[in-house]
Amino acid sequence: MSIMDAIGRSKSKWMEGSGPHSDIVITSRIRLARNLEEVPFPHIGEKAQQQVVNAVKKAVAAAEVERQVGKLEFISMNELPPLERQILVEKHLISPQQAQPGGQKAIVLREDEAISIMVNEEDHLRVQCLYPALQLHEAWRLANTLDDALENKLNFAFDERQGYLTTCPTNVGTGLRASVMMHLPALVMTKQAGRVLSALSQVGLAVRGLYGEGTEAIGNLFQVSNQITLGQNEEEIINNLSSVVKQIIDQERSSREVLMRESRVHLEDRVGRAYGTLTNARIISSQEALSLMSEIRMGIDLKLVKGVDARVLNELLVTIQPAFLQHSAGQEMESFERDVFRAKVIRQRLTGN
Repeated sequence: MSIMDAIGRSKSKWMEGSGPHSDIVITSRIRLARNLEEVPFPHIGEKAQQQVVNAVKKAVAAAEVERQVGKLEFISMNELPPLERQILVEKHLISPQQAQPGGQKAIVLREDEAISIMVNEEDHLRVQCLYPALQLHEAWRLANTLDDALENKLNFAFDERQGYLTTCPTNVGTGLRASVMMHLPALVMTKQAGRVLSALSQVGLAVRGLYGEGTEAIGNLFQVSNQITLGQNEEEIINNLSSVVKQIIDQERSSREVLMRESRVHLEDRVGRAYGTLTNARIISSQEALSLMSEIRMGIDLKLVKGVDARVLNELLVTIQPAFLQHSAGQEMESFERDVFRAKVIRQRLTGN
């Protein structure tokens, strides 16, 4: 497996659609911010960035690291054209910031894409472990194992009192960001989402869109993550997030039960219309497609739709995005051409025709 294979492949581990509460939680992610001791932060200049690249490349190639977490591949971002960098964003393997040109950036990836490491993003290393469903503790165990293996090869900037030192003060301490991507259509339909999600800031959590900070929530998909990294250990952060997420899950399930009990015909109509549009449309935007896919996903979970696997919808979250569509077509396309090709891809995946 190479990173080039990953770019052209529609499937990742997080798309498996299996695991606890997979009907509501799409992914669980653990991200660790780390910096090398006595090396300027990435924004200082390319000389320091190259020093980091060389050190990380050597560390991830070490036999001890491979024994701990599996084989990792390293590639410079400068070797990837803009379209392929954007595909990595669409697959949730790098941030939009990492995809921007300039500097000495790199990515490290494991074959199943459960591990990705951004080199010289905001920090020297952004270590990410991404799992399907509600598996924060499993993702943390993998991230912790990888972190320990890397720390045996690299000297991380650490202060006994403050913890891991990071570019942004909000990440100082554990350097850990835990997040889950949740599908909450019933809370949105019953107009409870605003109330439920706005209360999260009071318990140290943040709500973001499909691609994290600075992006909007579309397709009823929301990312919920911790805001506090200092003053709590990793287990406390993860346990707190897991506890709140389970409460949101309960509220979403209750809302779905209310809709099924009080508005089943209307719900069946919405799901049926969404399926009909997606399986017959000849032109469709990514935003409309994501919105309609949300209806079908809920229909699958409520047994209102048969013959469609939720894993297909997880894959479509990536394969209908602009960069992946153009890569699949083997050519650059204008917006209208993408909308036509997107409709074709969706029809084929949902119907087999």
